[in-house]
Amino acid sequence: MQIVKEYVQRWYESGLDPDEYICHQKQGNLVEIEEATTGSRQTVLSFCTNDVLGLVQEEAVKQAAIDAILKYGTSNSSCSVLSGRIDLHKQLEDEISAFKHLPHTQLFINAWMAMQALMDAFCHLAIPVPGFQNTQETLILTDVLNHGCIVSAVVNAGTRSGKVFGNSPRVRVKAYRHCDVEDLARKLKRYARPGDRILVISDAVFSMDGDIAPLPDMLNILHNYEGSVLVMDEAHASGAIGATGRGIYEHFGILPAHAIERGVVPLIMTTFSKFAASAGAAISTHVAEFRPLLNVSPTSIGTISLPPPTTAAALESIRQVRKRPELVQKLQENTRYLRSRLAENDFAALGETNVLPVILPSEINPKMFARHLMETYGIWVSPIWFIAKPRIRITTNALHTQEDMERLVAGMVAVRELLYKPTISA
Repeated sequence: MQIVKEYVQRWYESGLDPDEYICHQKQGNLVEIEEATTGSRQTVLSFCTNDVLGLVQEEAVKQAAIDAILKYGTSNSSCSVLSGRIDLHKQLEDEISAFKHLPHTQLFINAWMAMQALMDAFCHLAIPVPGFQNTQETLILTDVLNHGCIVSAVVNAGTRSGKVFGNSPRVRVKAYRHCDVEDLARKLKRYARPGDRILVISDAVFSMDGDIAPLPDMLNILHNYEGSVLVMDEAHASGAIGATGRGIYEHFGILPAHAIERGVVPLIMTTFSKFAASAGAAISTHVAEFRPLLNVSPTSIGTISLPPPTTAAALESIRQVRKRPELVQKLQENTRYLRSRLAENDFAALGETNVLPVILPSEINPKMFARHLMETYGIWVSPIWFIAKPRIRITTNALHTQEDMERLVAGMVAVRELLYKPTISA
């Protein structure tokens, strides 16, 4: 452990450690926080939550979670294969299937587990079956800026979970340039072999850049590879893009059926921590036979099923989204307004969604910028400096008012003037 001690000490000395805060209570976007090292408290306006539709404190959602605890307790204490699903699981799966226009859905405790289960099920067919042998190799192509849960899953896709050594056919993983369909096409042409099982995987909305995957162009390319699978991780797309928040297919005015008609197999991962006021994930498909593979994958069997209150909160949240499309419309209006106001004040925000990564002048330390913004102006944003190119990551939601957004922009202008003194040449 000595190397760990030395590493962390150097890490802190270099100023790379994140500021740590403890939340004591929340009311809308107002949060009472405590600075972990000093114990000082203040109430701040948050622009760093992923509660994009403001449903975390929705009374109906909270009551659904409470009712589930009273009926089922706080946990199912096992996986669904060994101890069965509760009826809330079935209801949530059906709700997601209707929301995403794919009839078969499997739940998972989180996105990392979902992605690993996907690799087990697709690449290794989950469990060995007597008398059945798969000899086809798998080729996976992944966007270089995909979320960590995807990266973790694909780099370990060559070996089935729970087995140090596997006898499945080889899995080859190649990355393509970010949202670059021409590079995707080149990589497919270069690496795809006759008989390969092809899987292309991408974030729908990229969590650090706020941009959207070029879905129609990707389908145009995969149309040339009959039976190829296209996985869309809709963690930041669900509830945020599309006229009613259904995600990337709705955003582009198509249905998953469009992919199916073109010979492409669509898989959609939905997560509940952003739009659905809960935690957990799900994978939806139109292939009925794929769901039992996901259900018995080592990842599924090795983790508990979604706890009752978590399941109930996600279920009621999705029902709220379907009943109240105005929540999605408000989020998208706020996104357009804040992006325009930032641009008018010379802040460069990447992407086009409610995830607004603002690139600062290289002379400004994002952590110092965020700290000044909080301490002086009572506004909480996320500084990014160790997991991506330095930036301030802002997330707007359906509860923000124009007054909130103007307060944010004014604070950012003031902090920039304080920290950035551009050199004026003669």
